[in-house]
Amino acid sequence: MRVVFAGTPEVSVTALKAIVASSHELVAVVTRPDAPAGRGRKLVASPVAQYAEELGGIEILKPVKPSDPEFLARLTEIAPDCCPVVAYGGLLPQAALDIPPHGWINLHFSVLPAWRGAAPVQQSIISGDDVTGASTFRIVKALDAGPVYGVLTERIGPKDTAGDLLTRLSVSGAKLLVDTLDGIEAGVLEAREQPTDGVTLAPKITVEDAELDLAAPAQRVDRLVRGCNPSPGAWTTFRGERLKVLEVNPTDEELKPGEIRATKSSVLVGTGSKALELVTVQPQGKKPMAAADWARGVRIVDEDRLGSE
Repeated sequence: MRVVFAGTPEVSVTALKAIVASSHELVAVVTRPDAPAGRGRKLVASPVAQYAEELGGIEILKPVKPSDPEFLARLTEIAPDCCPVVAYGGLLPQAALDIPPHGWINLHFSVLPAWRGAAPVQQSIISGDDVTGASTFRIVKALDAGPVYGVLTERIGPKDTAGDLLTRLSVSGAKLLVDTLDGIEAGVLEAREQPTDGVTLAPKITVEDAELDLAAPAQRVDRLVRGCNPSPGAWTTFRGERLKVLEVNPTDEELKPGEIRATKSSVLVGTGSKALELVTVQPQGKKPMAAADWARGVRIVDEDRLGSE
């Protein structure tokens, strides 16, 4: 089957590699335009574009909008049988959806209809789910609402970050996507409409959403820290500046919300229930570091607090 793959970030590359290794013919790649990155803000190609360039001989399409007439005309000329998608990041118009006979097949990192949207893995951790997974479905105009071809599940461990979970799901999901393409080509796989109940939404998590409420129970604070790691990074404030909190551990200690207790080897902060041990933090403008090293450097005093007063 002739396929055009659509994807942009690093997590998409795992699936692209699986398609390259499969029996399907990769004829082109669609990705977002080059974007400024780093201190110099130089234009950098997406991870998917970079990998496609390494392959050689693969046409790379970077439409500003998937509705651009030039893009739609070229995709029509390429005439793919199917377009597998992983985290492309562009809104596909009906005119694009109608081009491949077998449609655009999306790998989405949740068990649909749960967590439709941009941040399913993050939201599943933040909400305290025990299990998440991945689904392949045919894209329709409504957000992540198309009929589902296949599903897998994945347990969420008590220490899993969004990065951990997404790494595992990208591997198992890549196999699910190839299996789905195999089934579609063989004519043995039929998509089923999603249930109308159980729909939850997973909008992108903003920096504002990632601010820690240290008056909340420790478990809720821990979930937000893990769900926002690596991006955008949960944060609080210390002496008027932002402090990212990348890893915490539960304790049985009692401290008031925001209260800090630092020793040579550990740093505790109070929440609305039990205190949490800060393991890894990132001060503004610096690299991640052990919380104990940070505390020694700033010389914690009794009056210091984390979070807004």
